[in-house]
Order: sequence, then C-alpha cells, then structure tokens
Amino acid sequence: MGNKALLNRPARISILVSSLLLVGVSIMAASGDDWRTADRSSAGLAPEPDEYNDAVIQIYAARTVGWRGALAVHTWISTKPTGAREYTVHQVVGWRKRRNLSVVASETGIPDRAWYGSKPDVLVDIRGEEAEKLIPEVMDAIGSYPFADRYTMWPGPNSNTFTAYVGREIPELKLDLPATAIGKDYLAGNIFDTTPGGSGYQFSVFGVFGLSLAMEEGLEINVLSLNFGINPLKLHLKLPGVGIVGKSLGTAYPENTKARVAQLGEGG
Repeated sequence: MGNKALLNRPARISILVSSLLLVGVSIMAASGDDWRTADRSSAGLAPEPDEYNDAVIQIYAARTVGWRGALAVHTWISTKPTGAREYTVHQVVGWRKRRNLSVVASETGIPDRAWYGSKPDVLVDIRGEEAEKLIPEVMDAIGSYPFADRYTMWPGPNSNTFTAYVGREIPELKLDLPATAIGKDYLAGNIFDTTPGGSGYQFSVFGVFGLSLAMEEGLEINVLSLNFGINPLKLHLKLPGVGIVGKSLGTAYPENTKARVAQLGEGG
C-alpha cells in the first residue's frame, strides 16, 4: 500500500499542475481581447526619439494573444542609433511564413507598443555609448538567425527562439528571459549552448526537455517547454504561466519606472 501511494504521488502532482495550467488557459481565453480591436498604443517605456538623441537598445516581452497568453509571452527587440528619429523593431512573426516571407521582420515603428492588448515589460534597456557600440552586433546577430524561414509555435523556433539567439550571440545584453518565453530553449542545431544571458550553459533537446545553470538566469529545468527555476542571486523564482516572481518593476531609468508603476495603477 505504501509503495503504491509513492508510485501514485508523481501522477497526482502532474494532474494538479496540469489542472492549474488549464484553469489559467480557460481564464485567459474567456477574458482575452479581440486582436482586431486590441490596444496597440505605446506603453511609455521608451524615450521619445525626437527628445532623446542617444542610442537605445531595448528588449520587451508581452503576453501573447488569446488563450496562449495564459502560458506564453512574445518578445521583441528595438534599436535606435545615435541621432536617429525613429526606432526599428525586430521580431519574428509567424504569419509571414504563410506569405513566403522571412519570419524575421525589421521595421520602423513604436518600440513599446502593446502586443494586441497586452502591455509589455522591459527586459533589457541599454542606452548611450554602450548601446551605440552594441547595435552593429545586434544587427549582425539578427542577420545570422538560422531559422528565418521556419516558425513553429511549440516548441520552436518562434519569436522567443529569435530573441534568445540574439542574447546568446551578444552576452553583453545580459538577457534574462522569463519562464513564459516558451521557445527560448530551442537551440540552433545543438543540444549544448550558452544560456540567452550568456553567463552559463544549458542542455536542451529540441526545446522540450533540458537543464540550464547561469549567473544571469540561475537554475532552470525545462519539461515540455514549461520552465521551473530559481536564482538565489537575484531572489527570483521562475514558474510556468507566471514568469519571474520577485523581478523589480523598474530599470536603470527613472522615467521607465514611473511609467510602469502608472500602468499597474491603471490595471495594466
């Protein structure tokens, strides 16, 4: 009887976790915006290019559209060289493949635009001389992305695979992607690589199963693209469907902190 109970314990845990995730998916599906009428306005997290002359690199994450938003985020990169009066937004968009286009889109636009109703969070914010130095490297990494002709929502390659790839190519970005960035662990032709933050290493089998250990991201375990992790150095806990628990709202720039707090006060 005791052995039987022990054998059933993993099954009960799996059922509990699955049930919680299904509840989250159901809630998100019931409350999600219609993508055709959803908000696409600026979140006020990027400096106005007409007022800010220095170079800027920012990386954003926002919940995806519909029921998928209960589990996953969409991530993208924005760049503005010194003196530029507009941003370029770099991201992977799956529908482009259906039109026989590269899934990588680099277009001028609003860098901190809501992703169809979901306001973004800033993951990386680099400005000034450091950003100016890194922008050519970012552009080179974007140009060398190996899956420009491929897109698979799960387990990848997808938009988060793209952002993670750029992070691996440029460890100076110190990119720490949340657990909800499903696809970040889909590696470019290897089962071993550096982590997206560039400060450690990971083992991953097609983004479905894996393990990583790094200074930026801490310890993460990937099971069916659901990430569980902990980073004692940052006091972060990473959970599927939740993301990073304990992450600071602010960045190095006070105006961004003020904007994000204002969003939360409005229920954003």
